[in-house]
Amino acid sequence: MAPGRTPATGAPSALLPFTRKEFYDLAADCRAYATELAGRDQRRVYVAECRRMNAWLQRLKRTERLGPRLATLQPARPIARWQVATLTGVIWIMLYLYASTRGAQVTATVLLNSSVLILLTFYMLPERVFGTTIEGLEGKLLRVVETLEAMLAAGEMGFSQAAYFQARDNLAAAHAELRQQIDLAHRD
Repeated sequence: MAPGRTPATGAPSALLPFTRKEFYDLAADCRAYATELAGRDQRRVYVAECRRMNAWLQRLKRTERLGPRLATLQPARPIARWQVATLTGVIWIMLYLYASTRGAQVTATVLLNSSVLILLTFYMLPERVFGTTIEGLEGKLLRVVETLEAMLAAGEMGFSQAAYFQARDNLAAAHAELRQQIDLAHRD
């Protein structure tokens, strides 16, 4: 289904208007969100934060001016390492129990021993393999900030001079914070 269409009828869905006030508030929200994400471990997946980002991005994609520009931005993957390891452990234990009830004791022992090895392997892989880390969320937020900066620079919103400079300062601060955090994450 194409973006901007309702699933039932295929007719174009109504995009929400994106006013100057919403732009101004969004610029301040981006700055606050960037500061909030900076306080988190860059290499970890926070499931609740990924879901929050996805809900926020869905809302932004439904707006008339941001929707088309952010249409290719992929949602965050809210999958943590512990979830993958737990699922793997449960599957392997079920296979072990199944094999042991069938009388295949050698197969059950191999499955149990291999499950420990597989669980250890999951803990050695970086979390970004499974889900979206805070660094990835900051990258998504940076794309939103850069889109807003481009709109502001093009004069699309028709701000007064004071509102323009306040929105520009908020976006510049968010941009600088996100860039700094992403650069720091790559140095480690």
